[in-house]
Amino acid sequence: MPSTLDSDTITHGIRVQVFPGYLPEHSDPDQDQFVFGYRIVITNDSERWVKLINRHWIIINADGKRSEVRGPGVVGLQPELEPGESHEYQSLCPLNTEWGTMEGEYEMQDGEGGLFEVEIGRFYLAISSDEKVESA
Repeated sequence: MPSTLDSDTITHGIRVQVFPGYLPEHSDPDQDQFVFGYRIVITNDSERWVKLINRHWIIINADGKRSEVRGPGVVGLQPELEPGESHEYQSLCPLNTEWGTMEGEYEMQDGEGGLFEVEIGRFYLAISSDEKVESA
C-alpha cells in the first residue's frame, strides 16, 4: 500500500516512483542530524529509448531552508532505458530538521539526441509516528 510520503509521477512517458524512509541508525537527533533514505524506480513507459543525463533536486527542510543539488546522472550512473525497462537506485538525504521535502527533475535524452525534462514529484522525508524521537 502506497504511503502518503511517496511520489509517483509520469512525464513524457517516463514514470518516476519514490519511496522514502527515515534511517534512525544513521541519525543523531540530539545533534539535529536526521538522515533519510529513498529508493527510486524510473520506468520507461514510452515507445523510445532514453538516457538519464542530469539530475536536479530541490530540498526544503522544516524551517523552509531551500538547497539545490545538480549533477550528472544518478549515483554515478547515466542509465539507458529501452521501452519497458526500469532502473532502480537508492540514495540518502541528511536534514537538520525532523522532516522536509524533495522534488526535482531528470534531464533525459532520446534516440535523436533531443533533451527533455522528467518531473520528480514532491515527496516527504519525515519520521513516522511509530519512529518518533523520544526526548529525555
